[in-house]
Amino acid sequence: MPEQPLAGRTVIDLTNALAGPYATLLLAGLGATVVKVENPAGGDPARGNAPYAGRDGFSLASRGDEDMSVSMLVRGRNKLGATLDLKNPRSREVFADLVRAADVVVENYSPGVTERLGVDYATVRGLNPRIVYTSITGFGPEGGPGPGKAMDTIVQALSGVMMTAGEPGEPPVRFGLPVGDLLAPLFAVIGTLSALVQADRTGQGQHVDVSMLGALTSLVACEPFEAQEAVGLEQRTGNLLPRLAPFGLLAASDGHIALCAPTDPFAHGVLRAMDRADLVEDPRFGTRDERVRNADALHALIGDWARGRTAAEAVAALNAEGVAAAQVRGPVEAARDPLVTSREEVVPVDHPEFGTVEGLSATGLPIRFSDSRVGFDRPAPGLGADNHRVYGDLLGYTEERIADLTAEAVI
Repeated sequence: MPEQPLAGRTVIDLTNALAGPYATLLLAGLGATVVKVENPAGGDPARGNAPYAGRDGFSLASRGDEDMSVSMLVRGRNKLGATLDLKNPRSREVFADLVRAADVVVENYSPGVTERLGVDYATVRGLNPRIVYTSITGFGPEGGPGPGKAMDTIVQALSGVMMTAGEPGEPPVRFGLPVGDLLAPLFAVIGTLSALVQADRTGQGQHVDVSMLGALTSLVACEPFEAQEAVGLEQRTGNLLPRLAPFGLLAASDGHIALCAPTDPFAHGVLRAMDRADLVEDPRFGTRDERVRNADALHALIGDWARGRTAAEAVAALNAEGVAAAQVRGPVEAARDPLVTSREEVVPVDHPEFGTVEGLSATGLPIRFSDSRVGFDRPAPGLGADNHRVYGDLLGYTEERIADLTAEAVI
């Protein structure tokens, strides 16, 4: 089998919820040995997220110890499950041994918690100067407004992204995916891998710091909203984008289509698909600037045409003219598309006791390598399921020591 890109790297995962575990999931899919450290008294709160999957399928409430939350089934793949009570004074020595055996530590605690637990960057660096220590926070180490809780909807609200969708004057629109929780881990992984490359070169690790608010707001700032405001363009345009007309979502007789035709050839192709080639010479629609000035009229014409056809018929006609168009589909249908399943960008999910969970698919690793193997081939572990492998095989603890730590509820 080809080697995995991060084979031989060890990551200590101190994260909970979504943002941190998604970052470590990606590192695990790239081949790192990820040790998920959880409190023996309950573990990651995501273990209590409904729905659950078990022997008899899905349920809204856990029916027994063998049931596992779908959140954990998805985010825990390819990780080793170890327990360690970081509030127990005896955990300090165990944690120090983990750090000395690792290349990376990832945490997403609230500001100040790592110092109280003795797992902060200064402590970790003192144990292993080569360590890359990655923090994912809501607002940075200084904390944020109010109680500073890093909830995705709060981050969306503060980032401005809620006011980039929807119609002018309408209420804000919450992004359907927890985009704040999912974006910060991507930057965290980029930072972690960059710091690892530098550590290999210099022998020194460093602290990588990513905030959810900063990550999401940086993407909002990729769009020229200030310039649009200065020239009088609406910043919220609903399902249509007049400054690129014809562009946006349009209703068909049985659903909706997405249409992207900002250039002259594409826009003229739309008109030909509508059997209105005569409009190519219409001064309102012949050039890009004129189409922008007359976007409402153009979108109305295309909308009337689309509503008289099924989504499939409209898309077929547009595609035949080389126009980028597609049917709008739901997430379940999209996740079953052979285009993504064949490339393992969406994959089945296994339960550690019952094998493949029927009707459940989840994120794969959407990066293909020519000479490396990546992906998720091990199910999420039960709480502390790999204690003997982590503390025995990785750290070399004896069976007696592991038993003692277990009896004292350290692990």
